[in-house]
Amino acid sequence: MTVAYAGAGMDAFGSDPVDITPERAAELLAAGATVVDVREDHERRAGYIDGSEHIELARLAGAAATIDRDGPVVFYCRVGARSTMAAEAFRSSGYQAYSLAGGLLGWVAAGLPLAPAGGRVAEH
Repeated sequence: MTVAYAGAGMDAFGSDPVDITPERAAELLAAGATVVDVREDHERRAGYIDGSEHIELARLAGAAATIDRDGPVVFYCRVGARSTMAAEAFRSSGYQAYSLAGGLLGWVAAGLPLAPAGGRVAEH
C-alpha cells in the first residue's frame, strides 16, 4: 500500500479535526486505539507514551499495512508537525487517523505520564 501525503485542506472525515487534545488521545488509547510514535530512535528512548508503537516517520509508508485500518490511529511526535503529516497521509488512504496536538510536549503539559519512569521529551 502506498500512503500519499494529503494537503492540509483535505479531511476524509468531514468536520472531524486531524489534531486532537492530549486528553482525547489518552481516551482513545484507553479504548484500544493504535498510537504510533513517529519520532527517531533517540527520541523514543528518552520517553514515550506507554502502549504506543514506534515507527519512525521515514519508515511509516512501508509499515502502513501493519497498522489496523478498523479503528482509530493516533500519531505523535515531539511538537505535532511530523505526526500531522502522518495523520493527513493516512486519512487520504482511508484510515481514521489523528495527530496529537502539541505532540509529546503537549502530552506532558497536560500532566499525562511518560514511560519509562523518569522519561522525558528529547530534543529533535
